[in-house]
Amino acid sequence: MAPDLRLEPWSDGDLELELRGNTAEMKVFLGGEEPADAIVARHKRFLELPVTGAGQMFRIALPDAPGVGSVGYWEREWQGEQVYEMGWHVLPEYQGRGLASAAVRLAAAHARTHGRHRHAHAYPKVVNGPSNGVCRKAGFTLLGEADFEFPKGTLIRCNDWRRDLRVAAGMEVTQASGHEV
Repeated sequence: MAPDLRLEPWSDGDLELELRGNTAEMKVFLGGEEPADAIVARHKRFLELPVTGAGQMFRIALPDAPGVGSVGYWEREWQGEQVYEMGWHVLPEYQGRGLASAAVRLAAAHARTHGRHRHAHAYPKVVNGPSNGVCRKAGFTLLGEADFEFPKGTLIRCNDWRRDLRVAAGMEVTQASGHEV
């Protein structure tokens, strides 16, 4: 687990973090940079998740950096079942330190405790090695490849990773208790 990593509930001030992540480098596997109005709309949806009970977004923070990325989960229907979809990003200057997989484990622990669905899924493109590695390290099981719509109107070939939220993954239960989630 990354030392001193904290998850802090998404707030109004986190719009800037989403805007900082809207670069060609960060969006290479997600269809490219987005218009600002799309980011603002997503930010508003993130703020509503805990209000409606549909999920939770978090800012990933370190002691010396209050915003290094985001992680969260939200409801969706997948193959006839209500599940959580999980997503994350870590700014380039903080990548390669295990922050994403640690943050995903903490967010999954939060979903297990506060959520209402048994499974969380993640859908990185098949060719997105780093995000597929995060899924593996965060305790997800690869179910296989699937077509996934993202952005809206565009089918991509992704890996369908699933995590059973009823099963604690050992480390995260003890590690999460020492961090804000």
